[in-house]
This record gives sequence, structure tokens and C-alpha cells, in this order.
Amino acid sequence: MKFSFINGNGIKLLAAVLMVIDHIGAIFFPQIVWLRCVGRISFPLFAYMLAVGCKYTRNKVYRFLLLSAAAAICQSVYFAVTGSLRLNIFFTFALSALLIYCLRGLGDCIMRGAGALICLLPCMAFAGMVFLTYLLCSVSDINGVPFGVEYGFWGCMLPVFPAAADVALEISKAEIFPSLRRFACIFSFAAGLVLLSAFHSSVIQWYCMFSLVPLVFYNGMRGKLNLKYFFYIFYPAHLALFYLISLLI
Repeated sequence: MKFSFINGNGIKLLAAVLMVIDHIGAIFFPQIVWLRCVGRISFPLFAYMLAVGCKYTRNKVYRFLLLSAAAAICQSVYFAVTGSLRLNIFFTFALSALLIYCLRGLGDCIMRGAGALICLLPCMAFAGMVFLTYLLCSVSDINGVPFGVEYGFWGCMLPVFPAAADVALEISKAEIFPSLRRFACIFSFAAGLVLLSAFHSSVIQWYCMFSLVPLVFYNGMRGKLNLKYFFYIFYPAHLALFYLISLLI
């Protein structure tokens, strides 16, 4: 048996199952803490796969617009139900995607041997995006209405950690095995998980470190099925179903 045997679809399906467990705990059984603890593993798995997707996507603008559209649709429903302006996870990932695209733009300039002034543009774009993300995540309310970004600043930055490691290896042109490259990205990702957990308001966020276990067995392949749109639909669909059930019980 190969050491790395879980493909990208397997990682995302596992994350989806854990997300359902987390939301069952949040909506129906808030007193059962272990459901929320298990659910802490879901977000990092999706975050890591977002970093992978941002590397291989052919149409970056389309991917960002797709994330933004999903975020807007979910947010309109969420606001209508709760009256809260707290931004959903798709907004978090949209910001993450922009950060990664700016970082990869800088890496591409360096690898092409572009001049310092040319490299300065994507460098400034990345620094500006980090600053804007931090400012956005610092807002707690708008005219008294609760506001926030899901998982906060370090949640937005989490997918950037493995992307940064991958870009650094590309720039160095290091001749290493693909498995070692993935381990380098996972090691960088682990640093992001520590920061996310350390700055999170809940101590149970540290359970997210268990997400490293399935990632160690990730083989770098997408899988035979194209499930990209499934996950865009599954998130709002299962939340809507849970909300309807909560109204009936």
C-alpha cells in the first residue's frame, strides 16, 4: 500500500462530513462539546485544498468570482434569517484566494527574472491585501449590527501558508520529490494552524491540529470525479436543511 493514498476528493469529502457533524452540534446539540471539537478539523482541510486549487486553476478570475457569488448568495440568506452581517466561510476563502494569487504573481515575476520595479508591484499588492484583510477582520460591528469574518484574520491567512512554501520551493528550483514538497507545504500549514488556534477565542480550536493526519496521506491527485461544484452547493444546502428541521422541532 502506498503511503500517500488519499486524493483531493477524499480530503474534501472527509471535510464535508466533519462539517456536517460540527453544524449538527452547533444547531441541535450545543451542549455536546465533542461534536464541535471534531468539527474543528473540517475548515483546515478545505483551506489546504483551496491552496492546492489556487495553484492549478486555469481561470483565476472565474474561481474568485465563483467564490464571491457563493458568498453573496449564502450571506443574503443568512442575513435574512439571523440579521447578522457576519461573513460566511466563502468570503474567508475569497480573501484567501486573492492573497494567494498576489503571492503567486510575485513568485512568477521572480522566476521570470523580472526587474526589481516589476516585482515590486505584486509585492505591494500582496502586502496591501494582507493589510486590507487585517482591517476587515478587525471590524466587530457596523452601526450596532454584529459583523465579522469567519475564522478571522488567521483563518484567511491559513491557505497562504502552504502556498507560500510551494512558491518558495518553485523560486529556489529545488529538485525534490513531490512527496517531500507536499510535506514542506504541510509543515508550513502546521505553523498556520498554530497561529489560528493561538489567536482564536475558543480553546477547542486546537483540535484543528488533527487535520494534519489526513493531509499526511494526501497523494497530490484530484481524483477521478470532478466534485468542485458539489461542494459549492452542499454548504448552503445542508445549512438550509438544518434550519428547516430546527423550525419543525
